[in-house]
Amino acid sequence: MRPPRLCLLTLLTSVLIAGPFASTALAEQRIAVVDTQRAIMETEEGLRAQATLRKLFDSKQRELDKKQEDLQKQREDIEKQRSVLSADAWQKRVESWQRDMTQLQATFVEYNKDLQKKQGELTQPIFQRAMGVIRRLATSEGYDLVVDKQAVPYARGDLDLTDKVIQMVNGGTASAAEGATTSEAKKSATEAKSAKPAKPAGPVVPAPKR
Repeated sequence: MRPPRLCLLTLLTSVLIAGPFASTALAEQRIAVVDTQRAIMETEEGLRAQATLRKLFDSKQRELDKKQEDLQKQREDIEKQRSVLSADAWQKRVESWQRDMTQLQATFVEYNKDLQKKQGELTQPIFQRAMGVIRRLATSEGYDLVVDKQAVPYARGDLDLTDKVIQMVNGGTASAAEGATTSEAKKSATEAKSAKPAKPAGPVVPAPKR
């Protein structure tokens, strides 16, 4: 048992010796944070991209709402026809309705995939530019490490470079008119961040005819 204790003692001694030097090295590093999502989505291009996504979302949501409304009316009609149709005819209508509801739910999944794909197409170029700006900023101002703000529980305000990154991505040349347009786009962008089509309600199958 003595050799393992010796190894443990050696490891502990190494940590105690290295500790002060490691702390000193860390203290000498310049660290900053950037809210990557903001640095992408709150640029002028990011706001325009979100406005485009919002229009696409609204269009697809209206389609889903219309189809779901039609299916609800069909379901109510099927219930009314229970006492009129034969058992076989009524059952066929129920099965047809169920197929349509399944198709609606598949359409919902497809629309979400389309929106995610479009978001990637619109935001990937902005992401690449923002990353380039962050690298240049870190090099020019002597930062050793730039961390995503969302990955740390706390960071001092003076360490946050997000606004500077946004300004640099925009080129810092926005006119007053562009600023007004950006302000309007920002409102749509806030709504668009979490926007995705509302999932159709699960199928409420008409009760079997007795």
